[in-house]
Amino acid sequence: MTLHIPFDNTYVSLPNRLFSHQKPTPVRGPKLLAFNHPLAEALGMTETDDAVELANVFSGSSVPDGAEPIAQLYAGHQFGQWNPQLGDGRAVLLGESNGYDIQLKGSGPTPYARRGDGRAWLGPVLREYVVSEAMHALGIPTTRALAAAETGEEIMRDRPLPGAVLTRVASSHIRVGTFQVLAARQDVEGLQSLLDYAIARHYPSTGTPADFLKAVVAKQAELIAHWMSVGFIHGVMNTDNCAISGETIDYGPCAFMDAFHPGQVFSSIDRNGRYAYGNQPQIIAWNMAQLATSLLPLEDNSDAAVEEFTNIINDMPSMLRRIWQEKFAAKLGLSKIIDSDEALITQLLAIMTNQKADFTNSFRYLTDGSVSETGIEAHGDYATWHAQWTARKQDQSTSPEEVMAKSNPYLIPRNHQIELMITQAVAGDYELFHRLNAVLAAPFEASVEATDLTTPPTAEEKVTQTFCGT
Repeated sequence: MTLHIPFDNTYVSLPNRLFSHQKPTPVRGPKLLAFNHPLAEALGMTETDDAVELANVFSGSSVPDGAEPIAQLYAGHQFGQWNPQLGDGRAVLLGESNGYDIQLKGSGPTPYARRGDGRAWLGPVLREYVVSEAMHALGIPTTRALAAAETGEEIMRDRPLPGAVLTRVASSHIRVGTFQVLAARQDVEGLQSLLDYAIARHYPSTGTPADFLKAVVAKQAELIAHWMSVGFIHGVMNTDNCAISGETIDYGPCAFMDAFHPGQVFSSIDRNGRYAYGNQPQIIAWNMAQLATSLLPLEDNSDAAVEEFTNIINDMPSMLRRIWQEKFAAKLGLSKIIDSDEALITQLLAIMTNQKADFTNSFRYLTDGSVSETGIEAHGDYATWHAQWTARKQDQSTSPEEVMAKSNPYLIPRNHQIELMITQAVAGDYELFHRLNAVLAAPFEASVEATDLTTPPTAEEKVTQTFCGT
């Protein structure tokens, strides 16, 4: 049976200045590493058992029937600095299937490659495959991984490394930076076309720029609060890495915390901690302010629009804080929330910070009732806090244990395990890659076979820096 993807290429209906027609560059020795069969079925694909055909398609060596490959244009603020033109420098959008984009990452240079080779090496491809699918299993809006393929070619970074291509699936790849590039060029006609398209695709109940902005703000507030509830740090929250759909996108130097600290930074390129764990709420509001600015040219009364947009952005921190409180209250089994619960949450986080407690395990041990295993010394401030928490749990209409069990995962993709997976894969051993994909698909289920994957890193295993995939 031949692979069939029911493509519907709606993005090319937009002004052609938003993209360039670009075929992926064939590779020397394509080999399929992983294929997400359930996702393929959800996308309406008719699958094939021909591994050679799958390897060719998902390495970019052959273009499937019905695809209309393009590279998308966008701009963005990178670490707060304006870059007037970015774009898909190493990615090609094949088209859409069942309303979702199918994109090849690492498929060769495009007109936006900025002198890059357009390729990806194996490590970041495997990282994004594992972490994005783990995020999906955690219930967090995210892009997905459909396939990973080796290219049979070496690429140069700091040393020769094996090349690979990731096939990414997204609700769309429209970014804040997609709006920014048109606004910066004073392309009002193109901006209106993009807004109409984004509304039809993502927020059909909205109509005006203000309503659209409100909808995007709400999605982003929910997303960042959800990130924080599992200890996730995106690492590079530039406006070009901020999807209008409200999905997590671009898993570059991302990481999950082990020991909790609000100032935690892993990204090697985030030298000043702009995108630290605790800064993510402020940064997303800043990103949304850039989106608001980009929408202003579409308003006839700019003064009134500035006031309305400003109010929308100013409301975001309290909205995000409310969602954050709900998610962290659930982690403590509190479904019926009162004002003092925020203090209860922040007191625990302060204790965890002071004692360098493991974020994921601390909440899971509380869930299971094994308080002595939290790693937090059970005296002093913690003993006082625990007594207050125990009293609060008595006043809940829903079982606290049930609420906590659904909010506190056993398993996350820990940094040291991801690094070990990459090291082994470069040496030709993919066992850990496949194992992580299997166990992280059920992160809330305890498993004796996966106990080793719940263990924090030793001093020698700790990962202190993560790196961008380029």
